[in-house]
Parts: sequence; structure tokens; C-alpha cells
Amino acid sequence: MKIIKISAIGSTNDYLKKQAKIIPLEDETVVQTLHQTQGKGQMGATWHFDIGNSLAFSIFKQTNELPISKQFWVNFAVSIGVKKGLDLLGIPKVSIKWPNDILADGKKVCGILVENQFQKGHIEHSIIGIGINVNNASFPEFPQASSLLLSTGIHFSLDEVFDKVLQAVLSELQLVKATNAEAYKKQYESYLYKIGIVSTFEDIERKMFYGTIQGVSNNGMLLVKLQDTTVKEYRLKEIKMLY
Repeated sequence: MKIIKISAIGSTNDYLKKQAKIIPLEDETVVQTLHQTQGKGQMGATWHFDIGNSLAFSIFKQTNELPISKQFWVNFAVSIGVKKGLDLLGIPKVSIKWPNDILADGKKVCGILVENQFQKGHIEHSIIGIGINVNNASFPEFPQASSLLLSTGIHFSLDEVFDKVLQAVLSELQLVKATNAEAYKKQYESYLYKIGIVSTFEDIERKMFYGTIQGVSNNGMLLVKLQDTTVKEYRLKEIKMLY
């Protein structure tokens, strides 16, 4: 493992993508920054960064020719790894809000962005960005956001959070290809926020409806049981859970 620390950068994911085009990167190369100015989320969303209180890092991971059909297993592994890392830090009520937001007591403390490079029917490598709200004191513009500090009342060392979460994520990524697929999916599902609980959703046409999360499909789509008892699959951005 090689760790690169940079004081300020636009995006840690973009940095690794550019480096991967220039030179062969060592597996598990990690870049961490104290100030990310252009953090990214899923589908072009932005990630707010609070200097000195937020943590941002990205991992370059060789996926050993994982088939494209199993690309969501990388998301499974990273989400489970972050959850386990936060558990080790004593963060209460950590859950995964599909597909890969990490919540503490129902509020978002961590965002994940996985960008895969494909080649000839398999994933050549993955670049995994992780942003964690560590010691942020308030979120006046983001009422559904929180931090490790707000969840526990404890100020954390950024280095300790980085180390615990990074090691947990790398451990999970090493299991992706060898683990029993169905068992691993069930583990991910067991951590899902509000699984089995009737919740309010909004579809792509902004229509509200009630449904119950049943789990995820093998290709990572969300399975929601509707009021008429049918189960429908949803892709990213086709559905939004309303808190």
C-alpha cells in the first residue's frame, strides 16, 4: 500500500484517474487531502468539504478482472468496510442508505463514489472516493447531514478515522472475489437503512409513494415492495427516499 498526502487538491478521484493514465499505479495506492476543493458525489453531485474537519481520500484498487456483471460488489465491499470502520470508532447506529451513503443515527456522515475502468468484459480497476464528516460542528444548509462529532459529542483525530476506515475498506475489497456472493449481498442488505420499514419515496417524475425496501438485486438495483404488494427494481436516480 502506498499513501500519498496532499495539502489541497481539486478531487482525489480525479488525481488518481490522471495518474493511472500516465504511469502504472501500485495496487492500493491511496491519496488523502486536507482540503478538497471539487469533491464529487454520485451522478455529478458535489460534496461539501470543511477544512480541518472533513476527511477525503481515494483508493486505486486492482479488481483482478472482476466481471462487469459484478461491478456493484465493489460498492458492497466499500460500504460494508466504511460501516465496520465507523463501528470500530464507536459511532452509534451506522447504516447504509442505498446505494452507498453512510448514515449515523439516520443522518449522512459519509459519501462514497466508485468509478470503475472497464476492459474486455471485466473491471480493470476501481477508483474509490470516500468523504467523511468528522468534526464538522453544524450543517445549516444540509439538515440531513451530520458528523462523527455530532453523533457522539467526541472530537476525533482525522488520522485515526482515516486509518480505521481505510484498513476496514481494504479488508473488504480483498474479499470481493473470494466471498460467497449471496451471503455477501445479505450482509450488505442487513445494514440497509429502513429495510423492511414502510417509507416514503419519490420517483423520477417526482411523484410520492409508499414502499418497503426488500433488499437489492444482484446487479445492485433497489428492490421496493409497493402498496399493491408487487416488488419493483429501481436504478440510481430513479428513486429517492424522503426522510
